[in-house]
Amino acid sequence: MASIDPTGIKIPHPASHALHDHESFADVMAEQLRHAPYLAIAILIHAVALLILWQIKIDRRIEPTPLAMNAQLPEQLPDVPPEEIEEKKEIEPVIQDNVVPEETPVLEPTVPNADFDDQQEPQADSAFDESALNDVIGIGGDAGSKYGGRGPGGNGLGHGSTTHKNVIDGLDWLSRHQDADGHWDADEFMKHDPAEDRCDGVGSAVHDVGLTGLATLAFLAEGSTLRSGTFKNQIKRAVVWIKDQQAESGAIGPDSHRAHVYNHAIATLALVEAYGLSKYKTLERYAQRAVDYICSSRNPYSVWRYYPRDGSNDSSVTGWMVFVLQSARDFGLRIDPDALAYSKAWFDEVTDPSTGQCGYTKRGEGSSRELGMAEKFPSSKTEALTAVGLLSRIFLGQSPNDAVLASAADTLVKKPPVWNENDGSIDLYYWYYGSYALFQVGGRRWSTWKKSLEPALVKSQRREGAARGSWDPVGAWGHDGGRVYSTALAVLTLQVYYRYSRIVH
Repeated sequence: MASIDPTGIKIPHPASHALHDHESFADVMAEQLRHAPYLAIAILIHAVALLILWQIKIDRRIEPTPLAMNAQLPEQLPDVPPEEIEEKKEIEPVIQDNVVPEETPVLEPTVPNADFDDQQEPQADSAFDESALNDVIGIGGDAGSKYGGRGPGGNGLGHGSTTHKNVIDGLDWLSRHQDADGHWDADEFMKHDPAEDRCDGVGSAVHDVGLTGLATLAFLAEGSTLRSGTFKNQIKRAVVWIKDQQAESGAIGPDSHRAHVYNHAIATLALVEAYGLSKYKTLERYAQRAVDYICSSRNPYSVWRYYPRDGSNDSSVTGWMVFVLQSARDFGLRIDPDALAYSKAWFDEVTDPSTGQCGYTKRGEGSSRELGMAEKFPSSKTEALTAVGLLSRIFLGQSPNDAVLASAADTLVKKPPVWNENDGSIDLYYWYYGSYALFQVGGRRWSTWKKSLEPALVKSQRREGAARGSWDPVGAWGHDGGRVYSTALAVLTLQVYYRYSRIVH
């Protein structure tokens, strides 16, 4: 074996310790990558994959499913009200047009097709415009202005009044004599009585629209509404019937008789109050259209009488119109402000400033009477038009302390209510307006009037039989309006204590 020369053998040495100490991990990796490019490619691919997986995880955290959100954050949703399982909400009936329910003798008749949905809002294209009525309607209790003394609930706003029982008895009689379709029949109301005990007191059929309006006002004044109250069903049916009598022109009822304007005014007042005490939109268009008809029927530069724009004017019709227009304005409906301005000018024109007495078509003229009735019911026994003028002036914003209004109030007190069937002094129309006017005035005048009013109406109310709760139509205009007229007006007159607040105060 040849000998090995150790000096000729070259053994590779690792890098010196000093150099190794100066190389970083990055330098080493860079050196390795230069010698192995495939490693760089593999690392790059893995890095991209990890980045994609990490992004997917982040996205899922940002957009959780709706189920997870609802399950974790039910209390953080501001628009979701808490459930109220125990408390039942008021319901609003859906009443259909042109549907006449079957005749029923019960006091609280059921309104057919009355579906309830308290959450439903009327549509822009309402079914009220068509032949069928399907919108949700209902009367609530958002009263304002002179109606602030009234409210919803139907428990009777006159509790505590000495005449409250008389009011309820009167409303009960009206309820028993309402037709199934919702209206009151002036000349056939007695069909609801037993054959052996039928009421007398037939009125004229041309007044059905006005009488239905008066009766509806009496039920509303008691506090019942479409939503609640003892007489809610009577109001529901009456409001629908009145609405069904309205023509495209806005006129309610036939317009061929001279009683048309009276009938329209009273029915409009019922619609306006029904709308105003509820603010439900589906009735608003009917009330507004009826008010528009009143405004368009006024004589140019003057007021109203029996026919639209017929060139003649009188205080009686104009008084109803002031009542309606002021109520409409209070409840947010559109009116013609000129109508109220010309009404004030009219009452100034026909009023004697020294006595406050208001004339019928001119200053100094007494109340009108139906042909052949002037002798039985002399105008000297009444101050009906003075009462109309006084109440109208108060509603138009004049103070009872005004000298003319104070004189008018004194004139009324000199002719207080007296139920005397022999001397022609019974005039429920006068007592109705006089009571409202003097209640607004207040003070000694109202106290004096009230002392005569209560016995006159309380003692004359019928107590027995089919007529129980009603008043005999033995006064002026009683032969025309009949027992329905006399009963509705008497009830409204007794409700003066709580029907309106004192707007002048």
